[in-house]
Amino acid sequence: MSVVCLESLTFGIGHLVRAADALGERLVLLTRDPAYYAHELKRLAPDALDVVETDTFDVEHVADLLHRTPGLRGLISSTDTWTLIGAELSERLGLPGLDPAVLRLTRDKAAVRDRLHAAGLTRGRAMDVTGHGAEETLLKEVGLPAVLKDTAGTGSQNVWLARDEPELVAALDEAAGRELKGRLFAEPYFSGPVYSAETLTWAGRTRLLGVSSRLMSPEPYFREEITAFPVAFPEARRAMLERWLGEVLAAIGYTDRFAHVEFVLTTDGPEVVEINPRIGGALVGEGMCRALGVNVYEAMIETALGLRPHLMDADLPGGPAVAFVLGYPAAPGVFTGVTGLDRLADMPGSPAWYPVRSVGDPVEHLGDSRGYAGIVYAEGETAELATHHAVAAANAVRVLTEPFPRAGDAGG
Repeated sequence: MSVVCLESLTFGIGHLVRAADALGERLVLLTRDPAYYAHELKRLAPDALDVVETDTFDVEHVADLLHRTPGLRGLISSTDTWTLIGAELSERLGLPGLDPAVLRLTRDKAAVRDRLHAAGLTRGRAMDVTGHGAEETLLKEVGLPAVLKDTAGTGSQNVWLARDEPELVAALDEAAGRELKGRLFAEPYFSGPVYSAETLTWAGRTRLLGVSSRLMSPEPYFREEITAFPVAFPEARRAMLERWLGEVLAAIGYTDRFAHVEFVLTTDGPEVVEINPRIGGALVGEGMCRALGVNVYEAMIETALGLRPHLMDADLPGGPAVAFVLGYPAAPGVFTGVTGLDRLADMPGSPAWYPVRSVGDPVEHLGDSRGYAGIVYAEGETAELATHHAVAAANAVRVLTEPFPRAGDAGG
């Protein structure tokens, strides 16, 4: 029996393989580029899973591959880029999955905002920023400060903060020259610390597995820099968040599977930033496995099979708190390597480096998460201590780039 992954997040394949094995399933990875998963794949036995290199954007070809996959029982599509392709294929093949309409809704940030506003779960509404007079209308309907962003954006790309009218004009001008995955919209900017809730939902009931902190770059950028899990909220606050998250997910019709819900904790309560219909990216899944003391990816396999995940009811033995720091270079350019990794062995928290880029890769954007070359991970007795360990380790590491070759330079 087989479960197919239509691409995957950068990290987590090892846990998925072990989860599939535990449930008597064979994992198959369909990917355009196996090298993207090199860090994970080289740590697995060559026969641990089946890796099929194919054009995963070619829906008809992928459908044909799935039809020919022996004993196919489930399809996992855990990335933003392939969410809707996976939904279409699951529906076409009659595999367990969420209603594709719900997944289409989650990929439209403006529609989510308006759905939550209609349900009384946010103070702000979305406004499409198109056509003549958009600036004047935005000032009247949304006000300042405001956030302008792509309805289908990922990784904090194509997001602009407008705190005053000059910044608004500059944001509108810059956005006009960008190629968006969706369309440009505006919403109120909610001030406060940013978190992400890691949840699992089944048959309409949501369990809050924990909350990750999300320390961001200074305004006006939204670059993710440090994450720690689990945040130690007082029990009453945690219970309130779990109820609120259940209402938020119910409002968009989200009935099953993992969700990664980013929110701001404002003086008036939590406000959703966005809802991602998947487990958290970067090392969030890895951190959940270690901090909760269970392989949470078993729930991903179970839900792909249409089975109630044991994680909905399991007692969690727990483990160390975790934190990680995204490693960005000081300047854009060609990635040439990392220094300081030899120092990690002598530092507290068992720090480790998780590579994302290979030498020679271009690093063009440092204002969002496209710019990091790897991740420094560490542990501690609490999320606070894990953060201290991770930051200290990251301070010893330098991500190096060299300037891009100038046009006309001869090769060496």
